[in-house]
Amino acid sequence: METAEFLETLDREGRLLAAAGEAAGTDAKVPTCPEWQMRDLLRHTGTVHRWAAGIVAGGHTAPRPVDGPPELDGAELVAWYRDGHRLLVDTLAAAPADLDCWTFLPAPSPSPLAFWTRRQAHETTVHRYDAEAARGGPPSAIAPDFAVDGIDELLRGFHARSRSRLRSERPRVLRVRAAGAGPDAVWTVRITAEPSVTVRAEEGPAEAELSGPADLLYLALWNRTAVPRVTGDPALAGLWRERSGI
Repeated sequence: METAEFLETLDREGRLLAAAGEAAGTDAKVPTCPEWQMRDLLRHTGTVHRWAAGIVAGGHTAPRPVDGPPELDGAELVAWYRDGHRLLVDTLAAAPADLDCWTFLPAPSPSPLAFWTRRQAHETTVHRYDAEAARGGPPSAIAPDFAVDGIDELLRGFHARSRSRLRSERPRVLRVRAAGAGPDAVWTVRITAEPSVTVRAEEGPAEAELSGPADLLYLALWNRTAVPRVTGDPALAGLWRERSGI
């Protein structure tokens, strides 16, 4: 996907999140994040949006602290969230293509601008799903190509980091397959005592496979829904459930 497509997704998903937050009210429980109410979701996502916008706007080449959320609630909190989302979208839209700033995933990205636009599009989409789960009713659709990209970012980016807890003293091989999304929508994840190594290919035998339609698998791998289909060793699938949280 192109950076412009990620920006369009970020814009749309952030507006959907705000609408769901407004409809549900800030007291609403978030079933996909049981420890949260809607106010926590809006504060978290709005804070992340402002943090990312600050890094991009300032061209910061080192990590920046995340400011604490405001003590707002109700309609004022929804408005604060909307303002932060708009700030992020406008900042990314105005940033130069040769932007130089800090990024935090080891997976290669065409540029820092592409990294931040992609990352915030996925951050916002997952939390939009959370907000719509709190509101109730059918969730908004997730495009298959976007879902496949998000699976790739999770497996080859987040779980390649030293802080990933997806480890096993005995080497294991897990397959992840987005059904119906094309021949390249498959990953082989090698799990050891070190950070996992993932290739986007069906490489050698696997002990277990997690699969399903791209949109459902995307949400499942972010621990929002159950994995649509699990085959092979159930203990390896259990290892994913227990240790894959970000």
